[in-house]
Amino acid sequence: MIEVTRLSGSTVVLNADLIEKVEATPDTVVTLTTGACFVVTESVPEVVASVIDYKARIFNPKLGSSDNRSLMVLQGSEMEKTWTLQPR
Repeated sequence: MIEVTRLSGSTVVLNADLIEKVEATPDTVVTLTTGACFVVTESVPEVVASVIDYKARIFNPKLGSSDNRSLMVLQGSEMEKTWTLQPR
């Protein structure tokens, strides 16, 4: 589960396993496989980093602490709206 902030300022916790896509339109829109869409204040890289951190905690608790987020960096371009994971 990841916590994101709606444009209204309220927070919502999403099931990271149900995220189908995250788009910058220019607002960040998280679409779930259920069809539900959430417009959030976090950037695409921030949402992706939250999902990576969540999955790391699930599959390898030693890698999932917030201290270890620097193991990977999300590189991309807001203009191109494309993102790739690169080892640090």
